[in-house]
Amino acid sequence: MAEVKKVAADEPYLQIGEVADRTSVTQRTLRFYEERGLLKPPSRMDGGFRLYSDDDVARVEQIKRMQSLLGLTLAEIKEMVEAEEVREELNATYRPDRPVDERIQRVTKRIEVTQRQVDIISTKLDAMIEMRKDLDEKLVHYREVVVDLEKQRVS
Repeated sequence: MAEVKKVAADEPYLQIGEVADRTSVTQRTLRFYEERGLLKPPSRMDGGFRLYSDDDVARVEQIKRMQSLLGLTLAEIKEMVEAEEVREELNATYRPDRPVDERIQRVTKRIEVTQRQVDIISTKLDAMIEMRKDLDEKLVHYREVVVDLEKQRVS
């Protein structure tokens, strides 16, 4: 089971219902995102209530955008989120005094995770372009049919 973080009473956290209202997703969806690893396990109050940070709310909004705008699956979103986490970790632990080989390795890791994100988006874009091409061809055909039918009407 995931480690449960306790929070200080003075930290600004939202309960699950408040996050659901703010992000327009259900509480069940928030729990599902947590189960699937899309959201980190939330902090907990002494009574066990889930508490979410502003970063958690931003993550839910990011997930929603990736689903609606890009049509990504939850598995693809998880890959995108994990790539962001890798980059955040690399940024948080950056030190310019590290050996050059280690810095190269860290930048190479950034390239790998960013390339995977590009690949996910490119796959979706390619599919959308192909769908658009098919629809454009149908429009051309339908317009030709209308022109032919109008010629028949005149004759």
